[in-house]
Amino acid sequence: MRAVLSIIKWLTGLVVVALLGAMLWLWQAPPDLIRLGASYAAKTVCSNALIAARDPQSVLAADVQAPGHPLLKLMRVSLNEDEGVARAGLFGFMGRGVAVFRNGIGCAAVPDNDVETARMAHLSFPQMLPKDGHWPDGEEAETLDSTALAAVLDDPAIIGPGMRALVIVRDGSIIGERFAPGISPDQPLLGWSMTKTVNVAILGTVVGAGKLSLDTRNLFAEWKNDGRNEITVEHLAALTSGLAFNEDYGGVTDVTRMLYLEPDMAAFAADKPLLYEPGSHFSYSSGSSVMLSRVWQNVLADEREALEWPYRTLFRPLGMRTAMFEADARGTYAGSSYLYASAHDWARFGQLLLQDGMWQGKRILPEGWVDWMRSPTVASGGEYGHGLWMQGPRVTTPPDRHQDEGFALPEDAYWLIGHDGQTMTIIPSLRLVILRMGLTPTILGYKPQALVEAVVRVLQAEENG
Repeated sequence: MRAVLSIIKWLTGLVVVALLGAMLWLWQAPPDLIRLGASYAAKTVCSNALIAARDPQSVLAADVQAPGHPLLKLMRVSLNEDEGVARAGLFGFMGRGVAVFRNGIGCAAVPDNDVETARMAHLSFPQMLPKDGHWPDGEEAETLDSTALAAVLDDPAIIGPGMRALVIVRDGSIIGERFAPGISPDQPLLGWSMTKTVNVAILGTVVGAGKLSLDTRNLFAEWKNDGRNEITVEHLAALTSGLAFNEDYGGVTDVTRMLYLEPDMAAFAADKPLLYEPGSHFSYSSGSSVMLSRVWQNVLADEREALEWPYRTLFRPLGMRTAMFEADARGTYAGSSYLYASAHDWARFGQLLLQDGMWQGKRILPEGWVDWMRSPTVASGGEYGHGLWMQGPRVTTPPDRHQDEGFALPEDAYWLIGHDGQTMTIIPSLRLVILRMGLTPTILGYKPQALVEAVVRVLQAEENG
């Protein structure tokens, strides 16, 4: 018996030593998947707490853990609001994710832990105060007295699970809106890949100022001596650069590594090899959008002018006072993913596109720029233009079928589409903008085409008497 107890004690000690060794290894050299989860958790909590003023633990539970990878359920996050630093890890210490807030340009993941360098990029703008009056000058909505429209906006099956904000704009006025509990009209919300569209609009202001052209080549020094030097600004905007880039979100891929494990996102994307002749192949690539940010930032006078540019030329003229465009740890705007703005401010941007880049009698975007943005490219099979989609989200539709099949939508409708159910539909023929924002993972199978179809049907019926 004594020998058996001795063996049990020996085995128990061996297990304890092995567990301690494994924990030490995970702490000292965590696998990239754990680092990714920790960085994502820190960045998400940092942005939503310090930009949108949400409770950090609520963000962790609702935005990070509820819809995500099982590994994310084990993440723990702490936020030091005075320092503007969020830290996260598996069980609180494995993975060592860090994110830091900078005035004017939001939070950045800091995978190299060089917080001080990340802090060097920042902006100081006088705060834009809200104005009285009806939207778009103020924040008051002139909602339409329509029982039929109200029924659509109150139907859970139509607005979809996880809806956080709905704004319907017709003829330049908000005619209907809904907000989930805890969400206000002026609370900044993440647009995810709707940011790509805004980034192409910002490019338009740079081109319109004569600082860049769409056919500019030799965009990065490391492309000088190979075929990548033929990639143009237009190729980046159209997502036809021909560069390798894996946009899958299930694990550690090019896009997740760029967003959460690389301090210099543009440099990471620019290092990818060329797979196709530029302009010949459409590939949805957040890397191309981040490189596009770096390209237009590079042609401005200095870093300060580059960081101020979106606010001075776009957000402030439109009255988008809640807009915050986040930059990475090296000061490049994350033009693929990271614009926060209230639903009312996102709707202002949609109205700008509807008005062909004009705002209150002033031209914000060059003449013809919006038409160019919504002109489908051959390489995309007619699905994508330059920052804009010609069809709604695909969700579960097979690749050989039209995404909008089964829905009666106006032919001139075009879309901004972002991760987790962010969509804006613009229909010029009906003078209509439909914005839906939320936390609606693709796995839920929701298609916002149903919302657009229902709203259009109601408005056309009431217009026809």
